[in-house]
Amino acid sequence: MAQTVKEQREFRAEAKFQRTSPQKAKLVLDLIKGLRVEQALNTVHFSTKRIAPTVEKVLRSAIQNASYVSQERGLDVDVDNLYVKTAIANEGPRMKRIRPAPMGRAFRYQRRLAHIIVTVAEKQAVVQGASDTTSQPTGAAKASKAKKSAK
Repeated sequence: MAQTVKEQREFRAEAKFQRTSPQKAKLVLDLIKGLRVEQALNTVHFSTKRIAPTVEKVLRSAIQNASYVSQERGLDVDVDNLYVKTAIANEGPRMKRIRPAPMGRAFRYQRRLAHIIVTVAEKQAVVQGASDTTSQPTGAAKASKAKKSAK
């Protein structure tokens, strides 16, 4: 049984220095991991989170990158066959800010930034050898056919 695995191409897009915490961005990104591109776009479009439009923009950018690279290099990439391989939010630099406190003091706090990275890839097509395509029914399948014909 010989299997040949087609090379998997990946296309990515990034949005850096987004004004949200990575934890909040991950809530939206976890919704779309592993989904087909069309379903992921619908999911993000109808999400009520504030970062959802940015995630949708990054996802559309990754799809356009796939389309553009396939045209430039003459590759055969089917955009309908893409899925979200990875969707991560890394922590960016923190902005240090000061908030007024009682008795003339100042409390420091940090505004977090996120780097959002979305990677889309084509579904792998596994082509099996010719020996599997002409396989015979198993013993259990033969027995069930015999029972049906006996009734």
